[in-house]
Amino acid sequence: MNWKHIKPEEIEKESMRIIASELVEQGIQIPKEHQGVVYRAIHTAADFDFAKTLVFTPDAVEKGVQALQAGCPIVTDTNMALSGINKGACTKLGVEKFCYMADPQVAQAAKEMGTTRAVASVDVWAEKHPTGIFVVGNAPTALIRMAELIEQKKLQPALVVGVPVGFVNVVESKGLIWNLCQSQKIPAIVALGRKGGSTIAAAICNALLYQASGRVI
Repeated sequence: MNWKHIKPEEIEKESMRIIASELVEQGIQIPKEHQGVVYRAIHTAADFDFAKTLVFTPDAVEKGVQALQAGCPIVTDTNMALSGINKGACTKLGVEKFCYMADPQVAQAAKEMGTTRAVASVDVWAEKHPTGIFVVGNAPTALIRMAELIEQKKLQPALVVGVPVGFVNVVESKGLIWNLCQSQKIPAIVALGRKGGSTIAAAICNALLYQASGRVI
């Protein structure tokens, strides 16, 4: 078999075309404003379930894009997600990105409180970035702590991305943050169910970053 040399951007373009075509074949219509996020999630995982499980509060994408254009920081629960968030797009928009999971002070605080590093990290988020874009791709305990701090008015997120993956407290924590964001009119993008992960979290951030910087899907 003879393989053609295809440029990376052409591979991505063709992948997006295939995703759009297969969604049509499955009878799934994605609202135009959500397509960038949904397509990138599907592209990252090769999993069309995200066309059904990703849910959006009204204007979540628009609000997220506006926040990024205003230089709002992105704070995430894993260094994997942090490294996957496009550095060039962040630099272009003046957006800083943070993760505190490896911070020794977070580790010490978690030990003293008898909790997870994710919970201790969220406490740092409230201290340093109370109005940031909060992106959770791994730890349901981070979503639970976020919900507590939102109710205490210590966090006022510009956007919540809740897509942890797994089996323990994952479905419940996503339901908790999704219901809270809806009731408090906080922009949110959540992957209901068990699926998600740091790569999906980064993909969603990148979809928003690309839109904010004028790049097409």
